[in-house]
Amino acid sequence: MQRRSITIIGGGFSGSMLAVQLARLAGQPFQCDVHLVEPRPAPGPGLAYTARRSEYLLNVPAKALSAFPEEPDHFLNWLRVTGADQDCQAGFCTRQSYGRYLQQLVGQVLEWPSMNGMNCQWHNSSALSVEPNPDGDGAVVRLRNGQLIRSDLVVLALGNFPPAAPTPLPHNYLSHPGYHGSPWTSKALSGIKPTDDVLLLGSGLTAVDVLLGLRADGHQGRLTVVSQHGRWPAAAIPGAPAYPSFWATELAGLSSVGAVLRVVRRHVAAALAQGLPWQPVLDSLRPDLPRIWAGWPLAEQSRFLRHLAGIWSVLRHRSPPGNAEIVRELLASGRVQQLRGRAREIVPTDDDLRVTVSRASQPDQQLTAQHVITCTGPLLDYRRIQEPLVVQLREDGLLTPDSLGLGMLTDADGAVLDAFGQASDMLFTLGPSRRPAYFESTAVPELRAQAVTMARLLGQRLRQLERAEV
Repeated sequence: MQRRSITIIGGGFSGSMLAVQLARLAGQPFQCDVHLVEPRPAPGPGLAYTARRSEYLLNVPAKALSAFPEEPDHFLNWLRVTGADQDCQAGFCTRQSYGRYLQQLVGQVLEWPSMNGMNCQWHNSSALSVEPNPDGDGAVVRLRNGQLIRSDLVVLALGNFPPAAPTPLPHNYLSHPGYHGSPWTSKALSGIKPTDDVLLLGSGLTAVDVLLGLRADGHQGRLTVVSQHGRWPAAAIPGAPAYPSFWATELAGLSSVGAVLRVVRRHVAAALAQGLPWQPVLDSLRPDLPRIWAGWPLAEQSRFLRHLAGIWSVLRHRSPPGNAEIVRELLASGRVQQLRGRAREIVPTDDDLRVTVSRASQPDQQLTAQHVITCTGPLLDYRRIQEPLVVQLREDGLLTPDSLGLGMLTDADGAVLDAFGQASDMLFTLGPSRRPAYFESTAVPELRAQAVTMARLLGQRLRQLERAEV
């Protein structure tokens, strides 16, 4: 019987945990090679957990970050055994400690064959194309280093892409040394002098991390934050009591954003009347968010994205309490100046960047800084992503971006839909690319569950291929 092949393109959290879950599949041994394609120095951490800065904390308590849904204490035990719990502050650990945890998990799978017979190999390169075989049986994955991987099944675990350029054309500032399109790139803040003026675009969790990084580096220059809504992430409340779910009794069947919002507001008011914080009310919605999202027609989903997605992000994705307090101090002291609006134009002027900020019904304002850092979040719209692999799949009709710019279209199992709306029998995806189906598809609790489900699905597909071969 020939050995089968699964290629996972992307070795961040989603791709690496899929490889780990494939290695844990039980049952009759598999004659299968798993190829994990990841161009970074090591699979596991991905972009999110590579940063080597102690001030960059996870925004979720360590107790909720096990890589395995069925073993909730796995990460906590790892922290204790390795001594990495010293990197935690009030239950919130550093991104780099979590990156080491993930790297160790996938490293164990790469080091020796799995008990179920699977072998996993890491390819330190990136994928340029996925080309289906003419006979309809599998595909060939072409890597940047020239290698070809013949694959029965291919999984896109592409993660998040860098933010889009924050202004309309022209984009001649993108190559300016003072413009930082992503603060997560290696040594992104190292070229900023202590007295340089710095302007941040966005006031979400990324901006919080950048401010803490600059503060730790002893930065003394002017700091300006530009964002449309002017809101900062709410502070997390560790140890807050859980709020009972009310999806089945009050939210199931509601097909409009307004109807759901009214129910949620009523429960927030009820919680506050009992002396409880609002955060657990929103947390109680988390397991049911995919069903709430799927219950809205496309027009209502679009309405939510236009009017409430920004507020939801601020309320839902919270900052560790210590980080939130530091930001409050920076704002109260005047150390950080805040300006509401949107960057309309960025113009290089020798060593500086001139930024024009627009706000409805207000005159434009012009600011000058030596450095501009985009902190507006990842690019999700697969119609605009220009990575060679995505362009190839899109142009060949193998991948269909969704109309709201959230990711790609799939069936219920994560099989990618082609240009004709047909689900592929060999191309699958998981992670942020599945936001059109779930809306929330970027955090550990959702992604680890997707890895478990996808591994089981791929195991079933392997069994089917084996039976067809007999």
